[in-house]
Parts: sequence; structure tokens; C-alpha cells
Amino acid sequence: LYGRMEVRDIDRVEELENACFHDPWSKKLLAQGLECSLDRYFVLEEDGLLKGYSVLRVIADEGEIQRIAVWPEMRRQGCGKKLMDAMVNSARESKVSDLILEVRAGNLGAISLYKSYGFQKEGERKNYYTGPTEDAWLMRLREICRNYQ
Repeated sequence: LYGRMEVRDIDRVEELENACFHDPWSKKLLAQGLECSLDRYFVLEEDGLLKGYSVLRVIADEGEIQRIAVWPEMRRQGCGKKLMDAMVNSARESKVSDLILEVRAGNLGAISLYKSYGFQKEGERKNYYTGPTEDAWLMRLREICRNYQ
């Protein structure tokens, strides 16, 4: 169901970016990311339909969840969990100790998903996001190799 993103997926992922984010990543940025050795891009497909994608960046022993996107009409069907599983499993395989992310303070669905994996809020960035203006929560999952079995 989920696998590594390939060049052939870029056009569909760009459409998903535009549907999900106020500041979407461009096709050029997505293509550059696929070439970056630090980044792991995952797509979730079912019956030939791209339902979502995610990006994990690994630097040394820390991972950062940079993106997770699911089509609005396909949310609350377990797609985000499948993408999280892909990133957490990849991080564990790389012996990552901690995972970090930032999320809109009002994105209660995403926050609930992250908390279900053990992420905890560790900080805030006031008025970080635009369209609409909103705080960012900084969240961390510590010692994932021990906590996520």
C-alpha cells in the first residue's frame, strides 16, 4: 500500500500539495527532495489512486517529519496512520533516537495522530503559519527505538 515515492508520482503529489497546504511545495522542490540522500519520500496508493504522501528527513540520529498530506476527502480512513507507520519504521531502521515535527496548533486531527504515536508538545512558535495566521506546535517523540515496538 505504501512505498517510496518515484519521479512518476511528482505531478500527483504536486496536486496534493496544492490541495492541502497554503504554501505548497513546487514540482521542482519535490524533484530535488527525491534526489536528496537525507530525505525519504513515501506515497500511499490504493487501486492506482494516490491517497497521500509523506516526507521524513534523517540527519545523524534525529528524524524530522517534514510533510504528511492526505486528500481532504480521504481523511479519517487510516491513511495518515499508514504514512506515519512508514516514516516511523524507516526511522527505526536507521537507528534514529528522536523524531520531531511542527504542526498547526488548530490541526486537531494531526495532533491526535501524533499523540497516538507518543509525540509530546515541547514548544510553540507564535503566529508561525499564515493563511490563516496560527501558532505552530513543536512536538517530539523521544527514544523511538525503545518506545515504538
